Amino acid sequence: MRLSSSSSSSKQGADNSRGISGHVMTLHQRLYHVLNLGTRYCNDKGQKWHYSDIEIQRVVIRSVDAFLDSISGESLQHQVVKESVGDIVGAVGSILAAKNEATVRLASDVAVKIIRMIPSSKLQPHFSNLIHPLSYLLCYRQLRVAISCASSLNLILSNLSSKREKEVWEILKTTNVVGDLVENVKRYSTENKPIEYFQEMASLLSKILWRWPPSRIHVWTDRRFLNILDTVNLNPDCSIRIAVMQLFSALALCSNGANRLLEDGEGLVKIMVDSLDISNPYSLQIEGLRLAQCLMTSEQGCSKIIKLSCEPIAKAIVTLMSNWSSDAGKLAKCQMSILVEACRLALITRWEGDHHFYFWKAGVDGVLLRLVIGNSDTTQQSLHSLSLQEQIIKLEEVFDTDVLLPLRPYVWDILGCLAANCTEDFFPEMHGNETVYNVLVVCACLAFVESILASRQISQGSICHSSESEPASRAVFMMIYSPCKYISSKAIFILSEVLALKKKDYVGYLLDSLKAASSGNKFGIPSNFRLVISLTSLACYSALPKYQKHVIQHGGIDVLLSFISWWLDNPVHLNRSSVAPHVQNPFSERACCWPSSEDWEGEDMLLLFGLVALGELINAESCHGIFQDQMELRAAFIRDLLEICINSSYSGPRWYAAYILRHLGLYGFPSRFGREFHELLADNEHSDVELIIKNQEPVRVHGVILLVRCPKLLPSKVLLKEKTFYSSIKQDSDSCNRFTKVRLSAHVDCQSLTKLLEYIYSGSFEAGEDLLKKLKILAKHCNLQPLVQLLSGRNPKWGTPFPSFDFTSALGPAGRNFSDIILEAETSRPSNQDCDSCTTSVLHLHVHKAILSPSCEYLRALFQSGMQESHSLTIKVPVCWDSLVKLVSWFYSGELPRPISGCLWDNLSKEEKLHELEPYVELCSLAHFWLLEDLHDECFRLIVSILDTCRYLSIKIIQMAANLNQWKLVDVAAEYLAPMYHHLRNSVEFDALDEHLIEIIRAASVQFSQRNGHLLS
Repeated sequence: MRLSSSSSSSKQGADNSRGISGHVMTLHQRLYHVLNLGTRYCNDKGQKWHYSDIEIQRVVIRSVDAFLDSISGESLQHQVVKESVGDIVGAVGSILAAKNEATVRLASDVAVKIIRMIPSSKLQPHFSNLIHPLSYLLCYRQLRVAISCASSLNLILSNLSSKREKEVWEILKTTNVVGDLVENVKRYSTENKPIEYFQEMASLLSKILWRWPPSRIHVWTDRRFLNILDTVNLNPDCSIRIAVMQLFSALALCSNGANRLLEDGEGLVKIMVDSLDISNPYSLQIEGLRLAQCLMTSEQGCSKIIKLSCEPIAKAIVTLMSNWSSDAGKLAKCQMSILVEACRLALITRWEGDHHFYFWKAGVDGVLLRLVIGNSDTTQQSLHSLSLQEQIIKLEEVFDTDVLLPLRPYVWDILGCLAANCTEDFFPEMHGNETVYNVLVVCACLAFVESILASRQISQGSICHSSESEPASRAVFMMIYSPCKYISSKAIFILSEVLALKKKDYVGYLLDSLKAASSGNKFGIPSNFRLVISLTSLACYSALPKYQKHVIQHGGIDVLLSFISWWLDNPVHLNRSSVAPHVQNPFSERACCWPSSEDWEGEDMLLLFGLVALGELINAESCHGIFQDQMELRAAFIRDLLEICINSSYSGPRWYAAYILRHLGLYGFPSRFGREFHELLADNEHSDVELIIKNQEPVRVHGVILLVRCPKLLPSKVLLKEKTFYSSIKQDSDSCNRFTKVRLSAHVDCQSLTKLLEYIYSGSFEAGEDLLKKLKILAKHCNLQPLVQLLSGRNPKWGTPFPSFDFTSALGPAGRNFSDIILEAETSRPSNQDCDSCTTSVLHLHVHKAILSPSCEYLRALFQSGMQESHSLTIKVPVCWDSLVKLVSWFYSGELPRPISGCLWDNLSKEEKLHELEPYVELCSLAHFWLLEDLHDECFRLIVSILDTCRYLSIKIIQMAANLNQWKLVDVAAEYLAPMYHHLRNSVEFDALDEHLIEIIRAASVQFSQRNGHLLS
């Protein structure tokens, strides 16, 4: 196909009159004259040209090169140039694809020029015409060609829009780019190739690993490649080290990749810490900081690195945070970048560990203070002699510096995290000057007051800087509720003084915000930002002795009760990032395979801060006085708190709900699992241990329950004693030998023991205050630390996990001593390991009737039926082995094990994915038969969520579900297949389906077509 030039001449004249030069137009004409020497054709990927003659290819490349040289930034916007982009890209792409040695070098250089000169927005639609040939040339024998192609792809991926990622990834998979790049990097270590070669190849691989998680598994599983990177990283050339750091960071975005990197992590961590030295170029420091952030994305990753290099990394972070200087009130861009990344990394203080000691030792408080007030003349020496009120006034004068304003949110978060994870006996003077810390607290309290003002201004439509409002409020909250007595008391005292000096009453405004939210008037509901600030501030006010009574007199308790009740009816789930944008992890969107790690409050931050404030007020006011003559209100409130303890997904709200329940006479940590086990305590069936108390009747309990929940009540000889499964069954048949007798100390109070056993079995108990002291002593002796803390009335430490009701450990060797039944899968396969407890030769699980009975009505009825099956030592469950393992996990923990995810899932074949899903389909069926409604719903939701992203699996799942009579799942699978019906109906897989399933899919397709307004073809 040839382009016509007759109609374009007049157009060219018009174009020239609109500002494009005659020289450019001449070169444009010559370009199209040369292009017309080839054959032009179009396909779904755009327009292409074909040139069989090498000389013509050479002339085309030179013409394109000359035309590109002639155009400027202004002429790039001209219509003539815009319309030429597709032809230029198509021509160069076809010449690259030809791989002629005489022209490929020229074509690869021109490709780089095209991508650099032409705006990305103009090139995006034509990228595929370049990516294909460039990808195939990455291993080309001419180094210059390979480097240019890698450089071109680097530029393309740097500017690639997210909507084209899927299309480009398919091309990269087809051309095996990741595999080729890995081999190229390996060749660099063994062959004499220039540094530029490694830089471009490593940089391209990093970009691919960063954008597309499925690419990572092929790299982090290649041990030779990782070993080569370790060797290459010893090269003193800074550009090489930066490229390697970027590769490590991209791999660490995958949890499995991070774990692989840290398997022999001493060398990697040393290299990372060395890169943070202030003598290094900024670019290397930046990459070191980013690598550290990726490796320490989770608490587990942080813990591993802290064990390898605790003091060096803490010292390096603090040093980088302090290594800055402003010029005429301005900070260099590179310095700000370093400070931001260093502050982000310093947020590893949100996890407890030894690194906190070294942060304080390195003088983190002084560094944070300097980041708040800048290079002010207000030094700690000038503040040292001033009274607190004078310090407050003096600091207000320098507090509004804008130089380091973007860092303020990080500063307050770091301060809050340090306070939340301090030890009880911490004192700032241990590591430095107490004045520095106190001044920092004053600054935080001033910012706290400003946050309240900011929330009012935003609610009134005024514009203000609110980015530090939530972090400042949270920092003061964290200090007030710190486990460290000094930090808590100092924050309470200073905040009280700041508020007194301001002489403004904010309590009414804060309570009015909550009243507006819980009023039910949807037009008056405050913004989420205002609610967060109001609740955080109110929680702080409620802890101040000077203001507690004031809050209560303003109806604070009633307002908070109404708000919590409203929230439970209308839950407002809120990510912290929506009110504090700085916490958005730049790596989280691209991360894969990491277990979900929510903050303590998760998405229930409004509920948590409301509970904290209410807990403080109830602690200050007699709870009995609050609900006097209001028993129905009290009962409803208790139900609400129990609901939070049992069903909230996050530890923070659950802890504080339990803390408030303590004031209502209910102690412990209620859970769904605990409710099911409560009746087991009064049931002697399946019990196997007798607790002997002096002058009291023996108390019969279940050894497996004590083993998991309170092993201190079992003597060590019982825990260590080994017995075979069949000998334990014989022992059970002899009523005299059935029970293991455990004699308790004469000091053990029978009433206290009864309450403690109630806690062990159900997770909570009711008790009067007269028993608390004895219960606390007994709980302490049994090493039940969460219960001891609750009985002591201490606020829970921020980040403390809510005590779980998990019996999974009973499936281990120690639990087999108490096992009284074996579960086998109906389709069990031979075991490749001998069992220490029995002679069973197939895969099996030693389990406990005491745990199975409360968890499953069907099994409880079976054990009590008196039929032959109730006396059997083995039960065959009608599922496969993988399903049985998941079922038992559900019984013992209340949690359903998830299938593999992330890049591991993405790289499974269709058959492997179906194998992963099959156990959940089986469990759906079994759960229906065994009356396990919660398990059925959980499996169903999981299957549907996977089909939602992998619809092509539906054609196999629909037959699987039909075979198990799971018709609800059949209908869902049919809905997913409906849009694909016309493509599927002639396939082999479709023909293999049962006729009635084909009819179900066809009916779903008809409904889909009607809903979408088009007719079946």
